[in-house]
Amino acid sequence: MSADPICLRLLTPPPTEHAAGGHRYGAQLVAALRDAGHDAALVALPGRFPLPDDAARAAAAQAWAALPDSAVPVIDALGLAAFDGVALARPAIGLFHHATPLRNDVDEAARATLAEARGRALAGLAGIVASSASTLFRLPTEDGLPAARVRVVAPGLPAWPRAAGSGGSGCHIISIGGLVPRKGHDRLLRALARLFDLDWRLTIIGTPHRRPAHAAALVELARTLDVAARVTFAGDLDEAGREAVWQTADLFALATAWEASGMAAAEALRRGVPVAVTAGGEAAAAVTPACGIVTDVDDVDGLSKAMRRLVFSAALRRDFADGAWAAGQALPGWPEQAQAFVDAVRALQAA
Repeated sequence: MSADPICLRLLTPPPTEHAAGGHRYGAQLVAALRDAGHDAALVALPGRFPLPDDAARAAAAQAWAALPDSAVPVIDALGLAAFDGVALARPAIGLFHHATPLRNDVDEAARATLAEARGRALAGLAGIVASSASTLFRLPTEDGLPAARVRVVAPGLPAWPRAAGSGGSGCHIISIGGLVPRKGHDRLLRALARLFDLDWRLTIIGTPHRRPAHAAALVELARTLDVAARVTFAGDLDEAGREAVWQTADLFALATAWEASGMAAAEALRRGVPVAVTAGGEAAAAVTPACGIVTDVDDVDGLSKAMRRLVFSAALRRDFADGAWAAGQALPGWPEQAQAFVDAVRALQAA
């Protein structure tokens, strides 16, 4: 039992393809808090989010009314607009994973409506916790929120086993991220296509459903580049499926334009898998010269040349894998980050 337990309720929309990472953060946070002896629980909010419908607004009001007297309410930012109009009679904390909760394909009227509702709800919060420094950097600009009312608590990481690798003569590369333009899978395919003389294969894990046209274009691009036989579009695998792929990985690669948390690269390091990433947001935050390579977002040629060394040399990959394992074990786990979250909440309430 924690020496100073807290009662916390995380009010959150259900997991969606768009918000899977944030929901996983919340679920793992609550589990770690409970393991530490705190009274913590997820409270699911049915309805449409982030632009709430009547069901979402009703669910928000009902969840708020049902809070235990001692509970600290933490509201996931994707559900925040549903609390516009709810009298927040006690200090609440917002939990932000992204500065902007709507995708770029949403019309401007919907975006403006959400911004107004979210802004009013933000005014009633004691503060917010951001899951990355990149999110924190954007929030004061986009939401007019004083930096003093924000704390950063990065996700923790489980103690995964070290990846065994493919065990073959070639290099198995994996990339994780929904098949959307921001993830840069097209750039990665173009970079790898230049390594036609080397033995590599690529597995891309990520849902094709958010942007079906873009997903189809990626499949066609692989054909056009004559690498389709080397590329597997695995879809959105469950945890067991992902772990099976991770265990055969020799290299993780992501040519993303922007990452709010950089969790996929951190997961690679935690498993002892070297990384090749672009410097988009937090994607390269934990990468050092001993465990991976980092190139500019739009430098496809530079990414290709840097990856060539790792794909060509199994000995170099082993050295980088040792560096990745060392770097990954130094990253914080959920017990530490759960306590950091408690400390952040208490500091914001006391401010």
